[in-house]
Amino acid sequence: MSEVKKIHPEYQYLQLLQKILKDGKSKPSRGIHNLKAIFGYQLHFDLRYGFPLLTTKKMPFKTLTTELLWFVSGSSNIKYLQDNKIHYWDGFADKDLNLGPVYGVQWRNWQAPNGQKIDQLAWAIDQIKDHPDSKAILVSAWNPADLEEMRLPPCHTMFQFDVTKGKLRLQLYQRSSDVFLGLPFNIAQYALLLEMVGSVTGLEARELIVSIGSAHLYKNQIEPAKEQLKRKPMAFPKLEIIGKHKDIDSFNKTDFVLKDYQSHPHIKADLVII
Repeated sequence: MSEVKKIHPEYQYLQLLQKILKDGKSKPSRGIHNLKAIFGYQLHFDLRYGFPLLTTKKMPFKTLTTELLWFVSGSSNIKYLQDNKIHYWDGFADKDLNLGPVYGVQWRNWQAPNGQKIDQLAWAIDQIKDHPDSKAILVSAWNPADLEEMRLPPCHTMFQFDVTKGKLRLQLYQRSSDVFLGLPFNIAQYALLLEMVGSVTGLEARELIVSIGSAHLYKNQIEPAKEQLKRKPMAFPKLEIIGKHKDIDSFNKTDFVLKDYQSHPHIKADLVII
């Protein structure tokens, strides 16, 4: 693939793949495959260009939607995911199918030192409504006090909302990003979360920004990444949210309609369990 041009928003993602292949440094990992990594990268997705679901390989919209709704529910038990035929968390869970206080638990039930439980996501939505000019509308999944109890420390660690001239933006920070398998999910899921919060607050969901610490490819993903780089992006699909939603817990899978999604075929790569 020749030097990519910044035309279609998906080229940002392809450019990141290309940069890791070219400039990434080999490093050991906790899994069975070592990796190539760069440190520090940022992607911007203007939602006026469509919903950022990658088109250079087929993405499972229903699967990533189901997982996001599980995060939003505040659960850490994967029985709901298994019931929906999602099994990539199985290798992380304990014998009771629990992951410990990860992601949704921190979003919805952060344990304060005084015993109080804080619903960060609901609080952030209230701040967007009541104090839209605030520079401190953040939700964190990184709770140092709970890390030892987590089956996996959170990779997508924090997100922040911004409201400017009636437009809602979300910036995600990831300490670690599996760029081939995980990042396409994260982009779509946080774009969907942004759309959900926009629906609840009555604001236009305008932009998703993804900031990454360690952006990496595992060695078993090198050839699949090269295959993806040969493909030309197609137009992003459109997302429609059905109905009016007053709170973040009122959404279900049937409320999301993806329109005009066209993509290249799926590219298989094995998940690295670490």
